Amino acid sequence: MPSPRTPALRPGDQLACTAGTTRVIVIRAPQQMSGPVECGGAEMVPAQDAPAPQPSGQAPDTLIGKRYVDPDDALELLCTASGSGRLTYGGKPLAVKPPKALPASD
Repeated sequence: MPSPRTPALRPGDQLACTAGTTRVIVIRAPQQMSGPVECGGAEMVPAQDAPAPQPSGQAPDTLIGKRYVDPDDALELLCTASGSGRLTYGGKPLAVKPPKALPASD
């Protein structure tokens, strides 16, 4: 059950981690949110409301340019700034979306 603070997401929304440097753009969002989008256990907030990013010095868990999807393929995020902490949605980890195979041009 989503918390009352969990806002509905729309494609184009920008989210930022409150505990690191990770930033994402929503590519696809479910009609009904089933929980918060989190990074490293901290709920992500609209980018304009986020505090200044604090680099952790650790190797990033989220990588710039990668798309992340939930197990149901209802939520898709594009990472625009790498950072530490894994992305989750409703408590479930998001996976890197594999690239589409291009047709052979033989």
